[in-house]
Amino acid sequence: MTELKGACIFGQSGGPTAVINASAQGVIETALKTGCITKVYGASHGIKGVLDDELFDMSLEDPKEISMLKYTPSSALGSCRYKLKDPDTDTTEYERILEIFRKYDVRYFFYNGGNDSMDTCNKISKYMQKVGYECRVIGVPKTIDNDLAGTDHCPGYGSAAKYIATSCMEVFQDARVYDVGTVTVVEIMGRNAGWLTAAAALAKDMGCGPDLIYLPETDFYMNRFLDDVEEIYKLTGYCMVAVSEGIHYPDGSLVSDVANSVVDSFGHVQLGGLASLLADEVKNRTGAKVRGIELSLLQRCASHCASATDIEEAYMAGRVAVESAVKGLTDKMVTFTCRRDPKYLCTANLVDLDVAANAEKKIPREWINAAGNGLKSDFSAYALPLIQGEPDRPMENSLPRFARLARRKA
Repeated sequence: MTELKGACIFGQSGGPTAVINASAQGVIETALKTGCITKVYGASHGIKGVLDDELFDMSLEDPKEISMLKYTPSSALGSCRYKLKDPDTDTTEYERILEIFRKYDVRYFFYNGGNDSMDTCNKISKYMQKVGYECRVIGVPKTIDNDLAGTDHCPGYGSAAKYIATSCMEVFQDARVYDVGTVTVVEIMGRNAGWLTAAAALAKDMGCGPDLIYLPETDFYMNRFLDDVEEIYKLTGYCMVAVSEGIHYPDGSLVSDVANSVVDSFGHVQLGGLASLLADEVKNRTGAKVRGIELSLLQRCASHCASATDIEEAYMAGRVAVESAVKGLTDKMVTFTCRRDPKYLCTANLVDLDVAANAEKKIPREWINAAGNGLKSDFSAYALPLIQGEPDRPMENSLPRFARLARRKA
């Protein structure tokens, strides 16, 4: 393969995670020391930064600050939720991207995100091939939802799962301090796939987690749910429930009230309010003291509860993306292949962007119990290795020290 010399652009897109910047560090550090990559640019707010010609020169950053990206949550370069138009009907945005690529002699493009971001990556890759502009495009996976197709799991999921399991264990303890029984409903992120809510099963394995767990992979029946809660509450005086925000009735309609919800450019509804709705239903049925808790954004930014395994794998995904592109590969996304027995081992591979873009991986039905209100041990065997390890985070005044990038414009 003939060596391809030129600059690279790295962008972040979609919802942040506790480890997305570890992938950024993997890309940036590897690219900066790769001879054929002449310049390393970071896009401000993902693909919008490319369209707006808002790029950062990453060679001007303090290497110490770049090294701290590994322990810094959220998207250090800024993120976006921007859907590129269909190139078969409107090429205006792609012509602009090509203009920017030519201006900065960009021959490598790395995009870090989930399903929709891989769609963006795929469209750009196919357009560059169509017009004959040589640019190697690699997607770097990221999503706490863990629903990207073609990979065992996604960077960001392990840390979010660890936070959810830990929080459920803590809420369990708090909900049992009084002599008056309570029902607690914990709402957890997950629109179409229940990987995040399923993490509550890890808390249950520890003896202090939800009695009931409901996922979008199965239909939800309100009366059956209320019967389940009432039975446990009458038996023990307490009941804890973990529920995915995207649970739905058999006809596909969401249980949460989404009539006035915000919809993004990809058509995704911003969900919320489910815990309160279910809490009201339980209170009306049982008369019990009920609390509805929404874990909200802490699920994706709680770096204080990050998994060391997740951090290292996120970095690996960024590094392998650059190494693969330099070797001549393009139109791919980095994936993980894992062995769990007798010892956990994760290796990085590649899959075609066509496989990853706009496809969702859900929890296998056989991992969910017959009643649809709990997880089997198959899930814990899958998820437990992903949450392992405590990172040695840099601290300052007993608080986390996050990266402070200069973000100097190119």
